[in-house]
Amino acid sequence: MEDSSQGSFVTTINEDYYESVCWGCGLNLVLPSYAPVFKCGWCGAITNQNPVRPQTRSFGLRRVRDRFFVAILAVFMLFVICGGIWAAYPVVFSISLVCGIFHSVIAVSLAMSTLSTFMVVAFKCAGKPIDIVYGTHPGVGNGALNNYTFCHTCAKPKSPRTHHCRTCGMCILDMDHHCPFIGNCVGAGNHKNFVAFLISAIISTSYASVMCVYSLIHILAPLENGAAYASHAKSASILRGVKSIALAYLSNAIFISLRGLILLYLFVASVSVAIGLSVLLWQQLSYIYEGKTYLSHLSSQGSEEDGEKSCRNLLTFFGCPLSIERHLPTIRNLRKRHKT
Repeated sequence: MEDSSQGSFVTTINEDYYESVCWGCGLNLVLPSYAPVFKCGWCGAITNQNPVRPQTRSFGLRRVRDRFFVAILAVFMLFVICGGIWAAYPVVFSISLVCGIFHSVIAVSLAMSTLSTFMVVAFKCAGKPIDIVYGTHPGVGNGALNNYTFCHTCAKPKSPRTHHCRTCGMCILDMDHHCPFIGNCVGAGNHKNFVAFLISAIISTSYASVMCVYSLIHILAPLENGAAYASHAKSASILRGVKSIALAYLSNAIFISLRGLILLYLFVASVSVAIGLSVLLWQQLSYIYEGKTYLSHLSSQGSEEDGEKSCRNLLTFFGCPLSIERHLPTIRNLRKRHKT
């Protein structure tokens, strides 16, 4: 029915439709009854009529778990630093004073770098979303909240790359993942610090493993019949020669001292940690190269959405100057020509 005198229109709504309100701009919308999730045609906000609220019952247990893992990691780093200095550096100083001072400076520098980056990434805010205006039609422009969703736990809008962390109890901007070993999320605020921590930890553990092997060689008793092992290595293949020398050292390792046992354990632990962190660093750099985070990579699986793979993403992430970016198109074109 139309009333032209008052300039208003009255329309009956079919039973297959219902009225709803967009949380982004506050406009009334007429939607099909089978549409629990809809996108506003004005502001672009996405509304979920049946939101899944995160469980908060195990929030305290997850925080205790994170504190436990952080304590384990801190104790391990202190053990590698203090145990390595106690076990390796008497051997290094016995060789030469200059050599001992040189390696001491390197060890202290790597230890301070690793511990400082760990403290920053663990206690720095992972990324707080920006407060924006929502809920009023005059204040929200056309497409201002495109693909935004609403977090019912924080009672705030979420951008497409913002996720709510159940462990931290807040929304994280550009959230990559929640790492229990640092007790914090990795997001826009500390992602660069997290990558710097991985690089520093890999260099430190690699250096520790090399120094452990170097010290073990000087601690173990000299090989008996060294000339025979050397001639065997020359006559046979290199692999067999290395195997023979390794077996000789293992036979002498029966009489290894406490210092040697600690060096052996530090070597195995350092190599294991270095390998694991190297895989994690490669994964992080791959996602950055693709212009994604770990969570956005998971959400884009099975869809046609794909980020722009470019070295520019890496340079932008690390804050490199624009002068380096000018050479990237040439490199990209060379790769395309090579493929064709």
